[in-house]
Amino acid sequence: MDKAPYAADPAASRGRAFAEERAGTRGPRSEFQRDRDRIVHSIAFRRLRSKTQVFIAPDGDHYRTRLTHSIEVAQIGRVIARELGLDEDLTEALCLAHDIGHPPFGHAGEKALEEAMIQAGGFDHNAQGLRTLVSLESPYCDHEGLNLTWETLEGLAKHNGPVGAPNWALAEIDADFPLELGQWPSLEAQIAAVADDIAYDNHDIDDGLRAGFLDLDDLLSVDFLADQWRGVEQRFPTAPRDRQLRELVRSQIGLMVNDVLHHTRAQVKGMTSSDDVRAAGRQIGSFSPAMRDEERGLKAFMYQRLYYHQTQLATAERARDVIGRLFVAYHQDPQTMPDSWLAGLPDNEPQRSRHIADFIAGMTDRFAIDQCHHIYGRAPEGLSNV
Repeated sequence: MDKAPYAADPAASRGRAFAEERAGTRGPRSEFQRDRDRIVHSIAFRRLRSKTQVFIAPDGDHYRTRLTHSIEVAQIGRVIARELGLDEDLTEALCLAHDIGHPPFGHAGEKALEEAMIQAGGFDHNAQGLRTLVSLESPYCDHEGLNLTWETLEGLAKHNGPVGAPNWALAEIDADFPLELGQWPSLEAQIAAVADDIAYDNHDIDDGLRAGFLDLDDLLSVDFLADQWRGVEQRFPTAPRDRQLRELVRSQIGLMVNDVLHHTRAQVKGMTSSDDVRAAGRQIGSFSPAMRDEERGLKAFMYQRLYYHQTQLATAERARDVIGRLFVAYHQDPQTMPDSWLAGLPDNEPQRSRHIADFIAGMTDRFAIDQCHHIYGRAPEGLSNV
């Protein structure tokens, strides 16, 4: 499919913070393809395989992790981008990288770091993701970070919309390489954000069913899901229940994707460049208003029945304790840190706390548990609820 006029153009990229002379030496790839490949090859991306998506330290192999979730988001994002004539590589890069800043134990770990860093500027997983890609992940000989294009960094910074009050980490990055934080980003970034919503709205249902936190009666209490379920039963009346439920998830994803395509096509009429998207002053790539209402209702249901389930909350509290104890331990006795991190530990605040938070945020669930065991002499208990 030909590119749409409002698509991001890798040949017209605003460039990278550090000029590079590698054209033609690493294969015939566009600038956005290079960004995607740098993300995929990064250590930070590989660590996502052992970071919590919904369930902390699950015993089963079939539950989603941050890595499998990111791959699923990228699959949905590419489909939408292709149909809209957008740059698929930029969309995929943004989808794959959007969760790189998440600490161990998901939102429980993030909450713990927010509390630990309250005197040092706070913590935010989105800004931490950018910080990781811009400075912490540094495999190259001639610059810090992955040196991603302006368009990729812009999309990661504000894929959820303009940023009116950037925190210290994002402000620091923006000062070195201005990202126009007050404007909406490219349509590719907007599609990456809605693909994330579609993926976790529906795949978390799948994992919740598998774990026994949700059942069919729960789902049928949501009119939106009940309507789709009736369609599944009509099409596949004799299929096993587990296959019908998986068909329900697929049906939901298809319905949401088609809604985004229909609504976004109506919004981009008359736009002739990616700058038109940024200058529109509103979200262009999104659900229709009716679907947005349905999606918000689905999210409210998921928070009530799954994310805020008492068992989940109890496990999350134990996970928060692990992260909090690690932060205290590294402050009180830095010698407990690995030599590579100890060598770079600043003497002054808030840089010292930020360095410790960088180390903890990069951990996998398993490594955080092992570190807590090593420092305190016993393994944390009750960190798996499925």
